[in-house]
Amino acid sequence: MTSIGLISDTHGLLRPQAIQALQGVDLIVHAGDIGSLDVIAGLSAIAPVRVVRGNIDKATWAHQFPADDVVKIAGKYLYVLHNRHEITLDPAAAGFDVVISGHSHQPSIDRVGGVLFVNPGSAGPRRFTLPIAIAKLYIRQTIEAELQELSA
Repeated sequence: MTSIGLISDTHGLLRPQAIQALQGVDLIVHAGDIGSLDVIAGLSAIAPVRVVRGNIDKATWAHQFPADDVVKIAGKYLYVLHNRHEITLDPAAAGFDVVISGHSHQPSIDRVGGVLFVNPGSAGPRRFTLPIAIAKLYIRQTIEAELQELSA
């Protein structure tokens, strides 16, 4: 089994609860609105990290990260971008198994046309009454996702 930690919208805050929740994963995917390179450094101490930049990531350091990325892991293809509404391709036709996004701060898991869409929500500063959360993907014969709400 391969496990992938999904995090987004940290806005410069890497919570101890997120660090604890991501322990033991094989890979971490950050779906944008990083806010600080310190967040990536902290995540890199846990596992390898793949990162896309989000709409708040305007500083010079952020340009080292792509706006979208394709991750192949355990024979599956993950498409990562910050804002799901900015997809310019058909994920199923492109051969993607999972689309990972952030931006809305609303954690969600749905399946559309055979593709799993996962938004881990926001792990950074609380926004309105939305939960603080991450998600995990588990790749076995199939791909399963779970959301994990973090204590504030």
